[in-house]
Amino acid sequence: MKHLEALILDWAGTVVDHGSVAPTTIFVEAFKAAFDFDITLAQARIPMGMGKWDHIATLGKLPEIESRWQAQFGCSMTNEQIDHIYNTFMPLQKAKVADRAMPIAGVLPVIARLKEQGIKIGSCSGYPRQVMDVLEVAAAEYGYQPDHSVGSDELTAGSRPGPWMALENVNALGIQRVANCVKVDDSAPGIAEGLNAGMWTVGVALSGNAVGLTEQEWAACSNDEQAVLTRQAYQHLYQAGAHFVIDSLADIEPVLMQIEARLARGERP
Repeated sequence: MKHLEALILDWAGTVVDHGSVAPTTIFVEAFKAAFDFDITLAQARIPMGMGKWDHIATLGKLPEIESRWQAQFGCSMTNEQIDHIYNTFMPLQKAKVADRAMPIAGVLPVIARLKEQGIKIGSCSGYPRQVMDVLEVAAAEYGYQPDHSVGSDELTAGSRPGPWMALENVNALGIQRVANCVKVDDSAPGIAEGLNAGMWTVGVALSGNAVGLTEQEWAACSNDEQAVLTRQAYQHLYQAGAHFVIDSLADIEPVLMQIEARLARGERP
């Protein structure tokens, strides 16, 4: 590939942690531990991809959560309460993230082939740096080591859906043209991040947050159930603005060939 320079990859649900299980379960636990307040896994997934403090704040504004929160505490969720949930979340997340660091099936060989072609691998996440430090070590033991990574709390400007983490990868990797980058993510905020950065965007439907099932849970679904979940996940990511949607990062090479051909014709995202 003569034009593509880099892939900027999300972590949970895109490269590791099939189903993006680690962050969602911990949000449920953190709300319970901090304030004895129950949220569902489905609710915890709604803002997935955002930085974790912003994720908690967004959950607090969901009508079905805010009404119960006001009934229980007499006011909308305050910044101090968000801080307390976040501080409860962090040690729980650090303890859990290494358990879900295994790369998604078929991903590592694809990344290796792309690197052999000179394509750089950047990464960013809704996880803050202290969680990334744990995850990166655990993932490296499986053989995944991107060329650069950025945590959600590392940049003054903020995180998703803004472009800053993706663009920090551009800077660190020495990319010549942002349009020669592909942002790959399983969440709507992550797709928006790539769009806002001026990159091609590829949504990952089945291995990530849009479906939210482990490999074992997915395999246990009937064909009809899988068909419904697939259609819903593809629709969700296309509605978020993704240029392309695939089942898994393992399936990205044909899409990259299409993007390379469009770049060769002078097209931009």
